[in-house]
Amino acid sequence: MTELPGRRFAGPVFRAHNPEWAYDPASGEGARRHGGRFNRRGRAALYSALSPLGAIREASPLGRPMEPVTLCEYAVDCAGVFDATDPRMLAAEGVAPPELDCPDWELRMLRGDPVPPQDLAERLVARGYAALMVQSFARGAGPSDVNLVFWTWTGRPPHQVRVVDSIQRLPRDRSSWQ
Repeated sequence: MTELPGRRFAGPVFRAHNPEWAYDPASGEGARRHGGRFNRRGRAALYSALSPLGAIREASPLGRPMEPVTLCEYAVDCAGVFDATDPRMLAAEGVAPPELDCPDWELRMLRGDPVPPQDLAERLVARGYAALMVQSFARGAGPSDVNLVFWTWTGRPPHQVRVVDSIQRLPRDRSSWQ
């Protein structure tokens, strides 16, 4: 078995997502359809935060009213995490910190221009990374707000990302949205 690059992360993460996806909270489908800071359209990604408040910050931009969200916790045991919060790991992979923050990433994506964080994500995926740990760029985020973005995930290790729903509160199909 080939050793995976990067680090292993084991612990809880959180997502505050559109209630439309409450029946499938680990799909990554919205990110696949629309693209995100660290994924091009067509690449599924599961965006999460290391804290519930961080997840809400990511889902609720400041300056706008807070829209409803479904807040979920996920049990994670994932190898192959690129830790962009570690300057040594950034340097070892030749990643410059400006590649991470790109305030106009969405505008660039819509214009069809290169999006540095999406390009970085594609390089990391090609190198075998399953996820990216990165400082949050959400408005109001502080140094303790860290995100974990998954490009490869399953229900078990080495890329486990499993929603915590032990008493079956989440809907099981899309009919709850219609």
